Formats: sequence, C-alpha cells, structure tokens
Amino acid sequence: MPTQEAKAVTTPAGFSPEYVENASSILNALLADVFALYIKTKNFHWHIAGPHFRDYHLLLDEQAAQIFAISDDIAERVRKIGGETIRSIGQIAELKTIVDNEKHNVAAKAMLSELLDDNRSVLEVMRKAHEIADDAKDVGTTSLLENWIDQAERRAWFLFEATK
Repeated sequence: MPTQEAKAVTTPAGFSPEYVENASSILNALLADVFALYIKTKNFHWHIAGPHFRDYHLLLDEQAAQIFAISDDIAERVRKIGGETIRSIGQIAELKTIVDNEKHNVAAKAMLSELLDDNRSVLEVMRKAHEIADDAKDVGTTSLLENWIDQAERRAWFLFEATK
C-alpha cells in the first residue's frame, strides 16, 4: 500500500509531476488563446460589414462556435492529467498571445487576415502541445490535439481563401 507521501505525488492519469506541470502550462496558454480568439472572432462577427457581409458574418459565427467548443475540453484535459487550469479573466489576459483589436471600422478583409494570423498562432501552440504530449506518450491529449489541429487548419484555410 502506498504511503501518504507517495499518494501526494501521484497524478490521476499516472503522469510525472514534471509532465503535468509542462503540459498544464502549454494547455493553459492554449486555453487563454482560445478564449481570446473566440472573443475576437465574435467581435469581428458582430462588426463586419461590406458586400460579403452575410457570408462573412455566418463564417465567423460558425468559427467562433467551434473555437468556444474546445475550451471546456482543454480545461478538463488539464484537470484529468492532474493540473490546475485558468481561474479568471486576469489569468487569460496574462497568458494569451492573441492581440486584441478594439478599432472601429476595420475593413472586412483586414479582419479575416488578422483572424488567419491568429488561427495560425493557435496552431503553433497546438503543435507544440502535441509534441510535449507525444513525448510523454499522453495519447489522450495528443488525440484531442490532432482533432483541434485539423479544425484550426480548416478555419485557417477558409480565412486564407476568403482573403484572396
């Protein structure tokens, strides 16, 4: 029977405390960027204008819903491996790398281009998280990330094509 001290260092999924710390750190950074990208995508969805308004408005709403849908899975994955996750908007602000855009009258193509760059940034964080999880043989995290990466690549593709 393990001692009380041994139980204290055991993680729910059996990963090392070092892995839990590293994976939690990158996943929390991803979560912060996901929240920031969600808000930015909704911002542009609400404020987009121009001849392709309806198409872009619907595209951004669809993308925002997809982005928001992964937020709970990211946080729960951090908890499943034994880590702590984001607790406040302040923590999101500290961790995010997505730059806010509060400008008035942003051109539709500029919005889409900015979101393309932001989705590419999120992709890079996802790929780094995948590498960390893969090295630890954390199949649960890698399989989730593979789906999220595919979704983010699709979002980037749509934005890329719409900016031509």
